[in-house]
Amino acid sequence: MLESLLAVFRETCERGVFIKCTLSCPLAAAPAELKNIYLRPVQLKRGVRIAFTYRFATRDEVKNFTVEEAGDQLRGLLGVQFQNADLFSTEQDYSLSLRVGAKPLWQTKPPSHAQLPSLSHDREKKRLLDPSAPWLCELGITNRQGQVLPSAQDKWKQINKYLEVVESLLRAHPLPTHAHIADMGSGKGYLTFALYDFLVFRLGLAPTLVGVERRQNLVDFCQSTAQKAGFTGLHFLAQDIADYRPQHLDMLIALHACDTATDLALAVGIQAQARILLAAPCCHKHVRQHMHPQNELAPVLRHGILKERQAEILTDGIRALLLEAHGYKTSVIEFVSTEHTAKNLLITAVSAALPDNYRNAALQHVRDLKADFGLPEHYLEMLLRLKTATRID
Repeated sequence: MLESLLAVFRETCERGVFIKCTLSCPLAAAPAELKNIYLRPVQLKRGVRIAFTYRFATRDEVKNFTVEEAGDQLRGLLGVQFQNADLFSTEQDYSLSLRVGAKPLWQTKPPSHAQLPSLSHDREKKRLLDPSAPWLCELGITNRQGQVLPSAQDKWKQINKYLEVVESLLRAHPLPTHAHIADMGSGKGYLTFALYDFLVFRLGLAPTLVGVERRQNLVDFCQSTAQKAGFTGLHFLAQDIADYRPQHLDMLIALHACDTATDLALAVGIQAQARILLAAPCCHKHVRQHMHPQNELAPVLRHGILKERQAEILTDGIRALLLEAHGYKTSVIEFVSTEHTAKNLLITAVSAALPDNYRNAALQHVRDLKADFGLPEHYLEMLLRLKTATRID
């Protein structure tokens, strides 16, 4: 049956009638959070290629292969990582099921698509944000005609990538209609406004979103801009992250909160039992100042730049483990390309019923890492311990 599908794939590609193919029903051998793989032909400078879009829970990854390479990929994926394949051409639809414990099933159906799609590799992306939104102009992203300013191109890419991540995340973990959300260290509010706009006008929600920022001038500016935009559910609060005590949160965001401010924000979210946490850390200084490597890396980490990079990995790695220890299913992904910003890491965490042995193993990993790197205590670990001891609500 597998050979039949591979033969159809090669033949439809060679005759130019192949439209698309989807691999679904992942097996245990598939990478974590990989939901399906979508194949389509694209026209590149080197000729027609088959684009594989790997759809994870919070991101998409694309790789291009020749027809021959794509066939080899399919052979290695079907029956190993995925159980189902649905192939579409202008002449016939094909379906292959290789479900575990059942006989292989091969089906053909009349074509459901009569026309070939565009082979353009650079398809116009689904727009999650209208560039003509007045608040974008107020924040200096666009001009009065809704055109993105040359000086704001990187910020525009960052905003759109952020919304792509949020859309993918909320597709799997929807927010309630009247969600309560906090954006910790909201700054000038670029991403805060973008999130509110997206939730209201794209998802049809009626959230209450609070931007927490200690600089009064930025709070005043953002509050005024929100009022001009008619964003009645968007508010800004002049307060230190450590002093913010929400009664209830569905989602907490901390994007580019410097150094231990990220830990302060995560601690607030965990204490408030927020279902979703998003953090893009930066300025990792605390761990670098306190770690004294006790392992085989010690000679390497004598070099300042290497110690700095290791401290960043250790800081965010322990954050992810501590989130898992507190019942969050956690991923660490690339936020935006380093071409646009060096602050390109995003930690996503969703509350889940993780078993006790999994959570205990995460804590043991934290203890082992602290011992290996001579780290007395991670700042987030200390905050969570203090909050538990003092029963801060």
